[in-house]
Parts: sequence; C-alpha cells; structure tokens
Amino acid sequence: MEGDGNEIDAERYEEDESVTDILRDRFRLSTISIAETQAKKHGMQISEPIIACISELAFKYTAHLAKDLELFAQHANRKCVNTEDVILAAHRNEHVASTLRSFYDDLKAKEPQSERKRKKASKNKDKATTSAVHFPDL
Repeated sequence: MEGDGNEIDAERYEEDESVTDILRDRFRLSTISIAETQAKKHGMQISEPIIACISELAFKYTAHLAKDLELFAQHANRKCVNTEDVILAAHRNEHVASTLRSFYDDLKAKEPQSERKRKKASKNKDKATTSAVHFPDL
C-alpha cells in the first residue's frame, strides 16, 4: 500500500508539469503576438530568436513574481494576494510601482463609497422580538 501514495504523487506531479507546459506555451504565444504587434506598430522587425528570448524572460519573471506575491501574502497571514502585495513586489522598479499605485488609486476613487456598516443586533434582542408574538392557526 505504500507504493500507492508515491503513484498518486507522481500523477499529481505529471499533471502539474503538463499544466505548467500549457501555461508556458500560451504565455509564449501571447508574448510573441504582443512583440509582433508592437514591432509592426513602430515599423520594425524582430527576429525569431529575440522573440523567443523575450518570451522566456517574461515567463521566468512572471513565475518569480508569483512566488514573491505568494510569500508576501503568507507573511501577512493571508491566503489571497491583494493589491498591496503587487505594489510591494514592484518596489524595485519605481516607475512600475508608481504606475501601479496611481492605477490602484484610480480604481479606489471609482468605487462607490459604502456607508458605515451597521452593528449586528445582539442575540438577546433577536430572541425577544421573534418570540414576543405568536399567532395560532385559525
């Protein structure tokens, strides 16, 4: 029975690897499309090896960024990454960090201001109001 656990782990690892391969391929295709579009827009040409290099660098950077974001969220005892984590991850590039901050501020400004939250009524009040009146079936 000990071998069953290893087989399940191996299957999960293979699934994770295949998902990673699919994501990497899709990411590369998107990167190639963006690079070609931008080159055409500026009247330039990009060689295939350069596009492949840009694609690989962008994928590795994104994977590194994802790990950093996960660590920032864990450090704050959260299970989800939030906007502050993303801005913190961009601290090495001040231009990107300031762009992210202004984008985040714009998003917050567009959100409707919520009114103050009401306090929940105490349980004693709820019991008093629900059991005070009883109408028998007629």
